[in-house]
Amino acid sequence: MMTTRQRVTVLGATGSIGQSTLNVIGQHPDRFTVFALSGHANMAQLALDIIRFKPQFAVVPNDTRYRQLLELLPNRNCDILIGEQALADVASAAQVDTVMAAIVGAAGLKSALAAAHAGKKLLLANKESMVVAGALLMGAVAKSQALLLPIDSEHNAIFQCLPADQSQAGVDSILLTASGGPFRQTPMAQLLTATPEQAIAHPTWTMGRKISVDSASLMNKGLELIEACWLFSVPPEKIEVVVHPQSVIHSMVRYIDGSVLAQMGSPDMRTPISYGLAYPDRIVSGSAPLEFSQLLQLQFDQPDRVRFPCLRLAEEAMAEGGTVPAVLNAANEMSVAAFLEGDIGFMDIPRINEQVMTRLGRSPVESIDQLLEVDRAARAQSAEQIKALR
Repeated sequence: MMTTRQRVTVLGATGSIGQSTLNVIGQHPDRFTVFALSGHANMAQLALDIIRFKPQFAVVPNDTRYRQLLELLPNRNCDILIGEQALADVASAAQVDTVMAAIVGAAGLKSALAAAHAGKKLLLANKESMVVAGALLMGAVAKSQALLLPIDSEHNAIFQCLPADQSQAGVDSILLTASGGPFRQTPMAQLLTATPEQAIAHPTWTMGRKISVDSASLMNKGLELIEACWLFSVPPEKIEVVVHPQSVIHSMVRYIDGSVLAQMGSPDMRTPISYGLAYPDRIVSGSAPLEFSQLLQLQFDQPDRVRFPCLRLAEEAMAEGGTVPAVLNAANEMSVAAFLEGDIGFMDIPRINEQVMTRLGRSPVESIDQLLEVDRAARAQSAEQIKALR
């Protein structure tokens, strides 16, 4: 019997998650069709994806990108939209069934919220949306009865290991695994002179530059801890971060009877993406199967919060609550961008993050507009700190 194809909007289509999503969609043309794609800078890739997947809409950030994309599409076969509101529109359109939210950073917040308010199946790969506005996003999901499925490999693993009804029945704690990044065993003195090229050379995952730096500083794990608190309604003290350099076990759930359930797989984002797209079914993702005969060891260590203070900052931000996680996220986006440009050192990232967190303090979350104002204030404070270090 023929099934109706899911109509999918892919936000952040030209990034690593977006490309992996399209790879899975391309393997299952009988199950999925693309409604809209968005891209930020890589118009050449966006044009190729438009030609292949034939979406009704494409969204670009500004007039310059619009003109670039037009030149790359000799036979314009979709409507090209511009700007943040257009992202929200293609995420909430009545024709859409599923939205992959894969825009990096706080820029993806409004479109993720739009999908949640519209009751879509929301595949959340944009952890910053949950970090900045977890209360608002989870509230929107509950009100509209949207289906939110986490796509980060760790949160997807936790989702799979929790009881089928996603309750906390019998759960003792959540174990969030971290690869440790490229600097896991690097002496502290060498971290002071670490280069962007070294920071983005992740040993197991292929990711974008920003998230790779976050992995190197363990800020990515800190952001994931905050996201897990919101997704699974647990306090920070119920989450254990465990360094697992092989990245084979993606996360675990510890139960009160002594059982620990783990989800394992090759380090390939197509696995959680395919799980989200087809949920509650399972489909072929294209990722390589685990070869247990080649798994010589599985190593686990405790994270070093002295060498990697970003993890501690994230724990403190979630414990304080309110707007503090939004402040931390904005400061981190600014400091990572400055590091990638060569304006500051690697260890300046946590220093700037902590200074901005301390200066701006906490206020209760009231609205998306308030959070965006907090975001702007944190970025302005970060810019001042970066300028002072140049």
